Amino acid sequence: EVHLVESGGGLVEPGGSLRLSCAASGFTFALSPMSWVRQAPGKEIEWVAYINSYGVTEYRDFVKGRFTISRDNAKNTLTLQMNSLKLEDTAVYYCSQGSVRGQGTRVTVSS
Repeated sequence: EVHLVESGGGLVEPGGSLRLSCAASGFTFALSPMSWVRQAPGKEIEWVAYINSYGVTEYRDFVKGRFTISRDNAKNTLTLQMNSLKLEDTAVYYCSQGSVRGQGTRVTVSS
């Protein structure tokens, strides 16, 4: 059974940084493409960043240059480094393997 546990969210001022982590288990992590998605208050879920099993990454335009997705296959961990955070980055962030998501971690960007 796929199990994903996100952590690292919190309250940060605009321009600040956060590092999200996702601990994965129940599947062969090293072979799985992974994503970060988010859901802002009152909005639909949107994907943010993607990394395949070879480490090739893709980003939505609104986070390019600010967010970095990475993976540590030895530790079955997915990471999202978020820099230069904006108010509109406020959301619950989920790591995703296919259609499965974790419980999410809340990121609030506020002054």
